Amino acid sequence: MTQPQPTAADLSGEIARVFALQQENQWKVKATNADQRKAKLAKLKAVVEAHTDDIIAAVLEDTRKPVGEIRVTEVLNVLGNIQRNIDNLDAWMAPTEVASSSNPDDRAQIIYEARGVCLILGPWNFPLGLALGPVAAAVAAGNCCIVKLTDLCPATAKVGAKIIAEAFDENEVALFEGDVSVASALLDLPFSHIFFTGSTRVGKIVMAAAAKHLASVTLELGGKSPVIVDEGADIAKVAAQLAGAKQFNGGQACISPDYVFIREDQKAALVEGFKTSVAANLYDDGKIKKEAIAQVVNPANFARVKALFDDAVEKGATVAAGGVLEADDLTIHPTMLTDVTPQMKILQEEIFAPVIPVMTYDSLDQAIGYIQARDKPLALYVYSSDEANVARVLNETSSGGVTVNGVFSHYLENNLPFGGVNASGTGSYHGYFGFKAFSHERAVYMHK
Repeated sequence: MTQPQPTAADLSGEIARVFALQQENQWKVKATNADQRKAKLAKLKAVVEAHTDDIIAAVLEDTRKPVGEIRVTEVLNVLGNIQRNIDNLDAWMAPTEVASSSNPDDRAQIIYEARGVCLILGPWNFPLGLALGPVAAAVAAGNCCIVKLTDLCPATAKVGAKIIAEAFDENEVALFEGDVSVASALLDLPFSHIFFTGSTRVGKIVMAAAAKHLASVTLELGGKSPVIVDEGADIAKVAAQLAGAKQFNGGQACISPDYVFIREDQKAALVEGFKTSVAANLYDDGKIKKEAIAQVVNPANFARVKALFDDAVEKGATVAAGGVLEADDLTIHPTMLTDVTPQMKILQEEIFAPVIPVMTYDSLDQAIGYIQARDKPLALYVYSSDEANVARVLNETSSGGVTVNGVFSHYLENNLPFGGVNASGTGSYHGYFGFKAFSHERAVYMHK
């Protein structure tokens, strides 16, 4: 039987106590040097490694993700992020010398200082990976922080709390378990910076809460990430990559392709390629291997996706592939819909499931105009061998990031900033950009 989670009322005294400890300790932590911070990161890395089996078991219990996906996203990526901070911290912390425009004998420089006490709110789709990555960046930048993992993954939150408690003193980093009221109570506190990963709807709540204390924010949100398939694109490659992307975490990734634009004469080949790839990757003798695809996170989200699917079919969409939705264990088979129209809800809301609608277009102007008329997405994907057409898409649209002739690559490249724009987020992180997200660039001018 699932134990009830702590509420804000249960934890109010503890939250106030830990926050006060961190406020007092922030100046000591801010003054730490690179070697001291690297030692803390090395300890965090060692603790995560020691709890690898616990992490995999907890995330599996909460989400039924494939074990291989859990190992990569919740363990190996975390360890890689921590090590990247360790390897580069000396260079990142070094002041940047700036030539004085007023007196060449004077010195001007930018120093990177900690923001202070930070709040990190993690999502449910990658419950530990997308929380401990920001924790590593916050520690590298010399901050104190409080972490709250999602209440939808209680087993993972319990393991996360154990990891944080073993790696850090509570006056520097602490994690609170509990229901949504705990997150709301934390948002009432005057943090220096809030890092949130989740939906645009909740992102607005976080930003409003931050405004009360003029806290800076990093909001990693989502949106409907389009795919444009140009003439001459390798349709077999596109189909296989879309099938893999929608299978990954059951399509529950903020950068998952959300809808596709393709030429009418290429559509049939895309559908057949999608079917072939899904069958090869996910089925055995016609039966789906459920251990190879994550379930939808909970009944409410399953019902939401089913409502989008049903609305599309009722309004004339064709189920070109898949179309099986199993409510008893929250499994949705990878599904492709064709003949979709903008009036369908599935083209109006982020899907966040292994379902992808396909629209046809006659000219690049049509696809670009459609994207321009809607909220700026977190990711945009374009398959094209025409450099001029790629340049047009880049110049005439806006998105958090872009991958050309592939999926996810702009996220996986840690030398690039990852983040959204407007409705898909604000600020960015990964690697150096994570260090910057948790740092204030302080201007210093020194007269001779």
